[in-house]
Amino acid sequence: MRYRLVHRTAYAYGEAVDLAAHLLHLTPRPLPGQTVRAAGIVSAPSPARTVTAEDHFGNVATWLFHTEPHADFVVTLEAEVEVAFPPPPDPASTLPWERVRTLVESGGPRTWRAAEFAVSSPMAPRDGQAGRYALPSFSPGRPILEALLELTARIRRDFAFRPGATTLATPIAQVMQSRAGVCQDFAHVMIGGLRALGLPARYVSGYIRTRLKPGAERRGPEPCLGRVLAGPGPWLGRSRSDQRPCGARRARGARLGPRLRRCLPGAGHHPRRRAAQPYGERRSRPDRGMIGQ
Repeated sequence: MRYRLVHRTAYAYGEAVDLAAHLLHLTPRPLPGQTVRAAGIVSAPSPARTVTAEDHFGNVATWLFHTEPHADFVVTLEAEVEVAFPPPPDPASTLPWERVRTLVESGGPRTWRAAEFAVSSPMAPRDGQAGRYALPSFSPGRPILEALLELTARIRRDFAFRPGATTLATPIAQVMQSRAGVCQDFAHVMIGGLRALGLPARYVSGYIRTRLKPGAERRGPEPCLGRVLAGPGPWLGRSRSDQRPCGARRARGARLGPRLRRCLPGAGHHPRRRAAQPYGERRSRPDRGMIGQ
């Protein structure tokens, strides 16, 4: 499946600023099963300098530096991505979840990189309450994908999707108490619960192909609700929104990390005012179109 991605974010300072710097994670990343045919970023105003590099997690990071006065900032990504992810394995054939935990704890050439995703991060700590919530799905010896499928189904059933109930800074403990939030909150609950069980889990943000009802708006970038290491081989992901694997219906973006704030499409600051707030899922108005198969 081939997709054309158009992601546009508009940001207003409220007053003119002389200098600004923006860090963008917009360029889709090449992956096994995902080929980036073309990608480009344009902004208004145009930057005085652009720097592109790969960050710790393999994401394409783009810095834009502005040196002329401006009161507004608009950035647009246009990309063409071909997606052909393989189907997920048979859940019953995956390793027992305890075996995965042991593999990560023992290290080794194929699992040591996953170890950092098993430890706490600021917004997705090894949360005891989330761990106790996840534990009933992880009975002794149960294949890890079977357990993950049940956990995501329970999150979908037990938590209400309620925009405005949380912010980017809402901790897991509050979401566990209110049982309400949006996709980023459910991703953090799942990741924190899995980490509490000693399993590595990471946050992935991308784009979902939607079939819209008349008058409905397109969704913004959506997390795959986290991904869990399934053994020496693949990472497995599930979406809370539709209970489907994170596969051909999604073009994974440039954002992979331990939590949401490492996966935001962009963040910026300017020296004459307080730091600009990170912007992403809730400010973006991306437009996506399927252009072929």
